[in-house]
Amino acid sequence: MISSLRGTVLALRGASVMIDVGGVGYAVHVTPHHAMLLREDEPIFVFTMLVVRDDSLTLFGFKTSEELEVFELLIGVTGVGPKSALGVLSALTPTEIARAVANEDDAAFRSVSGVGPKTAKLIVLSLSGKLDSLRALPPASPAVYPQSRNSVLIALVGLGWSERHAERALQEIFADDPTHSSLDVQALLRLALVRLGPTHKENVQT
Repeated sequence: MISSLRGTVLALRGASVMIDVGGVGYAVHVTPHHAMLLREDEPIFVFTMLVVRDDSLTLFGFKTSEELEVFELLIGVTGVGPKSALGVLSALTPTEIARAVANEDDAAFRSVSGVGPKTAKLIVLSLSGKLDSLRALPPASPAVYPQSRNSVLIALVGLGWSERHAERALQEIFADDPTHSSLDVQALLRLALVRLGPTHKENVQT
């Protein structure tokens, strides 16, 4: 199972990105918003899920572990395939999805292309009680993921923090002040280090 990739963006083709990892190119499907934030020859890290079909092996990539978690739950819903699940994540953040499920708001899913009324209701029913931990996440803004975010995430992991804690710190920074999305890598890294503090290294994943 390929659960994550760290490498360099080789090429962008619509909502698909080719990632060079040690000389091997991986084609990964991402949301259109994610693709817009990527640039060729720049570093990238994505959480991934390999979807196996009789006639294909397809990789789907996500900026956060929360997006991956929601994707896995969505494709377990009857009538929701990988493309529809990616469409939901293109239209709604994990926090918005969790709140819509908690509020039994199937209209939020009916607005997604390819998701009909029956499927929308099934999503709410099937995901009920499974996304409570995501409801408290800071709401995402359109500028929540600047290009500098990927470089800072990689740097924090290299310094010893877990990917989950580094990702959460960056989400909180952008939620506190959306103008932080314009910061360069060094300035954003300094803010993240202050936010994480020295005590968080004990949470590094092994």
